[in-house]
Amino acid sequence: MNKKVLRPYFPLFALPTFIAFIIGFIVPFGLGIYLSFCKFTTVNDAKWVGFQNFKDMFKDPEFIHALWYTALFAAVSVVTINIFGFAIAMLLTKGIRGTNLFRTVFFMPNLIGGIVLGYIWQLIINGVLAKFGYTLTYSEWYGFWGMVILMNWQQIGYVMIIYIAGIQNVPGELLEAARIDGATNGQVLRKVILPMVMPSITICTFITLTNSFKLYDQNLALTNGLPSNRSELLALNIYNTFYGRTGYEGIGQAKAVVFFLIVGVIAVTQLILTHRKEVQQ
Repeated sequence: MNKKVLRPYFPLFALPTFIAFIIGFIVPFGLGIYLSFCKFTTVNDAKWVGFQNFKDMFKDPEFIHALWYTALFAAVSVVTINIFGFAIAMLLTKGIRGTNLFRTVFFMPNLIGGIVLGYIWQLIINGVLAKFGYTLTYSEWYGFWGMVILMNWQQIGYVMIIYIAGIQNVPGELLEAARIDGATNGQVLRKVILPMVMPSITICTFITLTNSFKLYDQNLALTNGLPSNRSELLALNIYNTFYGRTGYEGIGQAKAVVFFLIVGVIAVTQLILTHRKEVQQ
């Protein structure tokens, strides 16, 4: 059918989605920003207090701890997930027998819910640590590495699929020409494959970075912030502030706004930097 005939009907089809977007996202988002400047227990009794919530938020030692703890967790997770995901993708594009089965098996953990994964890995890791007289909640660092292991197990298969697609799009004649010119496997990887899969690296880095910062249900199921909220990531800290501390609803909302800004700035910065790398290559 001619596009000119369909064009007048576009607003008709787009309007329901646009209205749903405004009601389901724009309005709550705007209300959330407003409430971050208020003291309230319900929306109806909100009282404007200006930047007081933000001042009180940065006086909360648990929030400061959760902030750098989450940043460290995100950095470790992004590096490990992408390295292992790319390494597995390279192996599974070598034409080895059973490749399709391995791809399916590696991808399956991504289909399991975070709460379920958290409890499964809690049983596994605590079972191992029990032999040494410890548990995940013995130290914040036990919980930290437990979440890193869980996150890797869940996300490696997902980024692997994206990397496989990127590697398979590298022209075979380009690889052959590099080898004819005497390039070693390491040189082919650094000078040919990595530059060609930079779009996949951009996507995978963005996904793992945002997922690491937003991690909540796995954190809740694995450690629930124990011991003494020392293994709280930002999302869990915000939830506990908003719902677990009476009179702190405004501070919890302020934390949520700051959390959104942090994730947004980091994600956009990462996209710009990796996109520039794509252009240079």
